[in-house]
Amino acid sequence: MGRTVRPPLASARQLLSLLFGAPNQRAFHVRYWDGTLEGPPQPSPATLVFNSPAALRRMLLPPSDLALGEAYIFGDFDVEGNLEFILAQAVTLGDRLLKPLVAARVLALLLALPGEARPTPRPAFGDTSKAHTKERDAHAIRYHYDIGNDFYKLWLDERMVYSCAYFNTGQESLEEAQATKLDRICRKLRLQPGERLLDIGCGWGGLAIYAAQHYGVTVTGITLSPSQAAIARERAEAAGVGDKVIIEIRDYRDLPSGIRYDKVASVGMFEHVGRARMPQYFAQIYRLLKPGGLLLNHGIVKEIAPAFIHWGFGLVERYLNSKSFLQNYVFPDGELRRLSEVNLRAEQAGFEIRDAENMREHYALTLREWVRRLEDHHAEALARGLADEVTYRIWRLYMSGSAQSFSAARIGIVQTLMVKPFPGGEAGLPLNRADIEGRPQL
Repeated sequence: MGRTVRPPLASARQLLSLLFGAPNQRAFHVRYWDGTLEGPPQPSPATLVFNSPAALRRMLLPPSDLALGEAYIFGDFDVEGNLEFILAQAVTLGDRLLKPLVAARVLALLLALPGEARPTPRPAFGDTSKAHTKERDAHAIRYHYDIGNDFYKLWLDERMVYSCAYFNTGQESLEEAQATKLDRICRKLRLQPGERLLDIGCGWGGLAIYAAQHYGVTVTGITLSPSQAAIARERAEAAGVGDKVIIEIRDYRDLPSGIRYDKVASVGMFEHVGRARMPQYFAQIYRLLKPGGLLLNHGIVKEIAPAFIHWGFGLVERYLNSKSFLQNYVFPDGELRRLSEVNLRAEQAGFEIRDAENMREHYALTLREWVRRLEDHHAEALARGLADEVTYRIWRLYMSGSAQSFSAARIGIVQTLMVKPFPGGEAGLPLNRADIEGRPQL
């Protein structure tokens, strides 16, 4: 007699029970392609929707966040409700799938599901041999930021600040929290009227304009994105500080060596530098600063990896890095390093570390607000042609996943204040932090 072929629905339901427990014990609901609904008796934050019998196989084979991400952005499955919540459940699978018996059962059930191929075009960033050359960096930055200013306007705050906000209580609006962040940066840098500030990776000009308006400094902002530069210049003129804010399309490596700045801010740009370029990055900023000058370096760092990442002497981590959804669809060539390594490279360039603040809880709150706004404007984005459905899903997934990673301490966001000491070793800084911790000037 021939082997009995299990229907796809039965295989899918058994697979979900193996991975997440019985339906009434799960934290979320599931709806299958035929309308079958299962889950706990009480309401849940999200419903996982499988749109075809092939969905689970496409999500989990080969096992990587790239496969999962592509299955979502190309519509194999949907999430109704809180996507971040579903992603948190998915993270728990790593340790379970490293158990040989569980992995074997999961694989058998996946292979029992249909395996129809689906075209999944990806951006041409596969060859990493030219990573972090000036040309490649410009291409990567424009890929991410030149998607369209109007798309970003849908979900960013009114200043279009595309970096972590600062919430004093967690009850502030995004606009209030971003204003607090900008002011906090200015106070950490102890900006004074008449000083020259360099803003590396200036985005749409939020920090540059704020610093010129509220602290009377002259700012040079640099970006590799022409669309960002155009908006930043328009906004500086509209804010009445066009004479104090200069926006240039320029790589940090091409800044003239004869100019010296009193202060330097690098906010949300460091992730694009790359490990191999870190010494050059800090050495360049050190040369550009006057003695006694301050650098505020604000960037995402790696923190606590899930236990399964360390399996096989880093084999799992190397494999997952080679199959990264973020690398392929969001931040080509982006690299996260540990804070200890970042600070070591800064110190080797001559900097003294004066202050470090981990703001990961703030970034989780920021990202959740961005996701909420993006979801609220989903229909508008499609109707106005600001994004297609795939682009919308890429941004919804990447920001929801990032919020979950910050919340779980897998990554952090650290503002590090550094000084280029005077020749005698003096830092020229106050003995206390009263000026930093004072009330924000909003």
